[in-house]
Amino acid sequence: MIKFFLMVNKQGQTRLSKYYEHVEINKRTLLETEVIKSCLSRSSEQCSFIEFKDFKLIYRQYAALFIVVGVNDTENEMAIYEFIHNFVEVLDEYFSRVSELDVSFFKAVSQVFLSRQSTG
Repeated sequence: MIKFFLMVNKQGQTRLSKYYEHVEINKRTLLETEVIKSCLSRSSEQCSFIEFKDFKLIYRQYAALFIVVGVNDTENEMAIYEFIHNFVEVLDEYFSRVSELDVSFFKAVSQVFLSRQSTG
């Protein structure tokens, strides 16, 4: 099960977030900081799947954006890895090559696509 979805830039700023379980706002900030630090500190040669606390992180980098999905232990990592790519392809199609600015300025559009992708 997906616990959260984050889209962050190389500076560690969250551009889009969606939580599928309730997390208090102060805990979200701490969680995002730790997750972002874990993903940004890894080299491109390292695996995109990370065991983190009580869940797994699956992430992909697209230019200056990182997309990170937190899932429980029973989720299929490759399925989530492809889900991330599919989401980016949808945004690319809509925005004609999506960029960080598109995600920042059109958050509502990105949220709609994410909701449609994650719920089927």
